[in-house]
Amino acid sequence: MYIDKNLCDICGTCAAVCRRNAILISEFEVFIDNNCKECGLCKSICPAQAIKSISEDSLSYSKRTVGDYYDVVIVGAGPAGTVTARYIAENGFSVLLLERDAEPGIPVRCAEGVSHNGIIPFIDIDEKWICAKIDGARLHAPNGESVEMYNNGTGYVLDRRVFDRALADLAVSKGAMLQTKSDAIALIKENEVITGVKFRHENSIYEVKCKIVIGADGVESQVGKWAGIDTCLKPADIETCCQYTVNNIKLESHLCQFYFGKDVAPGGYLWIFPKSDTQANIGVGIAGDRTSGGKGPRYYLDLFMEKHYPNASINYLVYGGVPTRAGNSFIKNNVMLVGDAAHQVNPITGGGTVQAMIAGKFCGETVSKALKENNISSKILNEYHDKWENHFGKYQRFLYSLKSKFFGFDDTKFNTIVSICKRIPRDELNLYRLFKETLSEDPLMLAQLAGSFIVSKLK
Repeated sequence: MYIDKNLCDICGTCAAVCRRNAILISEFEVFIDNNCKECGLCKSICPAQAIKSISEDSLSYSKRTVGDYYDVVIVGAGPAGTVTARYIAENGFSVLLLERDAEPGIPVRCAEGVSHNGIIPFIDIDEKWICAKIDGARLHAPNGESVEMYNNGTGYVLDRRVFDRALADLAVSKGAMLQTKSDAIALIKENEVITGVKFRHENSIYEVKCKIVIGADGVESQVGKWAGIDTCLKPADIETCCQYTVNNIKLESHLCQFYFGKDVAPGGYLWIFPKSDTQANIGVGIAGDRTSGGKGPRYYLDLFMEKHYPNASINYLVYGGVPTRAGNSFIKNNVMLVGDAAHQVNPITGGGTVQAMIAGKFCGETVSKALKENNISSKILNEYHDKWENHFGKYQRFLYSLKSKFFGFDDTKFNTIVSICKRIPRDELNLYRLFKETLSEDPLMLAQLAGSFIVSKLK
């Protein structure tokens, strides 16, 4: 017996009837091990008909629910993809969202923190996808000293699964078509022009034609590679990350916490994002060029957990990568990238949810304009690039240079920064003051920081 991964929904029905404990279930996959005696009970009861005999012919159980042509096909239904789709659909154009997982928002490869001001332009606040409200942050130096900041606005720790579903529902309500369990496997090219997407859905291969393809398929973007867009990153320009969702710990649910230092997170930081007084996402991201000696992010995370939360219950483990350097290009002919696929991430914090939605708006508006004018030339589509550049692109590159300096500090410098910040009155301490102290010996970069901070506050 084997599992057809394109059909399996990981519902667990098969494991519930297996008398030999031969079916193993992880968060993302179901396995049948050597204890299986081919009794066929799991196969007969599987609601998705995902369990097959080895000798069984490959059959298609798919009922085609999407059309053969759309104005736009978007690969990936995270925040970048769904916001892009919404702006295109509400302008009257047909758009298909292809999502490889069973629903948007899974797996959650995110610390789930966002700012109120960042998300309010895109969706009305709903308590059902808010786990905790954040009004401050505690920064921990390598020597154990810490300082708290309370002047950077309100934030939230989300339930990303529910949040992403809400964004997808908004896109669908505007007319977008969402097709889950649909894995893009190639772009269709005719006479050297991209004319559509080939995808696998429930054990069958389909082709859908379109005018424009948008890759919202994450840091690993296959769409970008297929289109010939250089999305490859140097190890130093990606944070390699590991995160636990844990229970049975004591927290102040209004505070996010961040730890710095070479023994905690070389070239990055460790975070605690509370989801309640007893539950949190605890994770670490380290620079990709700092993983020598087999010491990856989980090594540092486990050390931290053993020291600070030895009795915590670990519910989930996820790994991920975060691009920290802006992409050189995210448009080629009629193919566009958005979100992590386009490296549209804050290089210092690694946050990308809000940036993805902003980019999705710009991308959706630009595509709608091009379709209205019946002109999908590079000149028109590159207006998306210009909008992003003016809003965040230049600032992103400055933050990258600041990141290189900030995370290049030794532990003594981190200790000094926190010590100085502790002497600043609480009502005056914010991110600008923090980085002002960080750059006290670099006047040119300090001037750039001041200008960038003012510009960011005006947007």
